[in-house]
Amino acid sequence: MTTLGAVFRPQLPPERLRDVVRVGEEVGLEELWLWEDCFREGGISTAAAALAWSERMRIGVGLLPVPLRNVAVTAMEAAALHRMFPGRAILGVGHGVQDWMGQVGARAESPLTLLHEHLDALRALLRGERLTVDGRYVRLDDVALDWPPAGPVPVFAGAEGPRTLRLSGAAADGTVLTSSTSPDGVRRARRIVEEGRAAAGRDAAEPHEVVVYLLTATGPGAAARLRAELAAEGLESVSGLGVAGDAGAVAEAVRRLAEAGAGTVVLQPTGDEPDPEGFVRFTAGEVRPLVP
Repeated sequence: MTTLGAVFRPQLPPERLRDVVRVGEEVGLEELWLWEDCFREGGISTAAAALAWSERMRIGVGLLPVPLRNVAVTAMEAAALHRMFPGRAILGVGHGVQDWMGQVGARAESPLTLLHEHLDALRALLRGERLTVDGRYVRLDDVALDWPPAGPVPVFAGAEGPRTLRLSGAAADGTVLTSSTSPDGVRRARRIVEEGRAAAGRDAAEPHEVVVYLLTATGPGAAARLRAELAAEGLESVSGLGVAGDAGAVAEAVRRLAEAGAGTVVLQPTGDEPDPEGFVRFTAGEVRPLVP
């Protein structure tokens, strides 16, 4: 079955999060995803609050930019969330938007190398291993978590280009794709991820979840809002991106992404969505029943 989620976009002030979480919990939303976009809201702080305000809903963070974080801190925070809220936190990491990383003096000369080293160390620490690493970016001297998670913790990686997609297949447990990914793009990404998995000798039977955001507008002015957001991102000429309309139209767009290889589709409202709580109700109450 396709998992269906929604995004709480960081264009909203953080004090709005509690109401959105409470509505999501009330209507049975499966997953609520958060972003750590510079310079808006912290991913771990908002995830911890959302998990504390809910009992059942899973909370995803997509993504934590690794240039901003020592891997030991990422591991400590991830382990704490998984011990306090078992099975409900989903964490993804990525190499970050390079312009933003440059603004804070954290731009890496080789973002791909940094992401690879971070993924390898993070997954090992979360498995409870003790590490000594002397990499180009990640350096650890006899480091282990005092409170590792009680069970396996999947780590997702954000990816767009072929090299990052191959790395995600080789070194991550799942891949997060942006809303600029069409169904054909999902098929291509899935193929490249599998190439990376095979090259790294990953077990073919081991699951590798693909999560994709779907830019979604509904209600009055939906089509205009969708067109404006795609134009602002320079994507208005790319076919197959985003959906505007009622629950039937959105469910059909979700099905196309699922058939292309996405296991989780996360509805991403436009940045000017006028009713975030209503968007969550729409996702869980109207779209979910129409998605297999």
